[in-house]
Amino acid sequence: MVRKLDHQLDEQIRYYRVRAPEYDAWAERDGAYDRGARNHGWLAEKARLAAALADFQPRGHVLEIAGGTGQWTQQLVKHADSLTVVDAAPEALEHNRRKLADDVERIQYHVTDFFDWDAPERYDVIFFSYWLSHVPPERFATFWERVAACLKPDGRVFLIDNIATTHAARLDPEIPGEDDVTVLRPAPDGNLYRVWKVLREPGDLELELRALGWSVEAYATGTYFMWAEGRRARQVLPA
Repeated sequence: MVRKLDHQLDEQIRYYRVRAPEYDAWAERDGAYDRGARNHGWLAEKARLAAALADFQPRGHVLEIAGGTGQWTQQLVKHADSLTVVDAAPEALEHNRRKLADDVERIQYHVTDFFDWDAPERYDVIFFSYWLSHVPPERFATFWERVAACLKPDGRVFLIDNIATTHAARLDPEIPGEDDVTVLRPAPDGNLYRVWKVLREPGDLELELRALGWSVEAYATGTYFMWAEGRRARQVLPA
């Protein structure tokens, strides 16, 4: 079972490696999201995410998990004293480096799967966007354990993702998978790749993380996205 899961995770990584060269163009061109989505506030909701991150003020030593081609790295670097970006797709990080060339002295890049990475330090802030929904349910608790291990005792987390009410095909062309937590996505090489897409409502995410010892508040932007911010719950010792 573990070997099968690892194989499927490798397939998800291959998908994003293949997608890297055209990912930014896809995200920005008019055809990336259907006209109905744009007319019903997709751009305004994306602006709300950027405003929420700016209000959060991700200062200090910041870690970005699955930084991809750098669409949110550009926002983080405005606030961070130093920034570490990890991603398992070297092609994506190459685009990230080029995009952030003027800030390269303050950024460390690591081509690695976060599940296998030994963090060299602890961080004030950990950020990830559209990544949590790609974490298999079997790895959800382990993922948050690793996040906690990378955070300073008073460190904070900020995440962005789609919400469960999203019509997923409007945001990313895909075919339902063999279960309710995976989808098949076409890639530029002509192949279909199996990826996880585990969508949650903000309240459900709060409850799941509370059970794992986190204090998190999650918010919907409207129809398409959510963000969440928080930290490890402080343990009250008996008197």
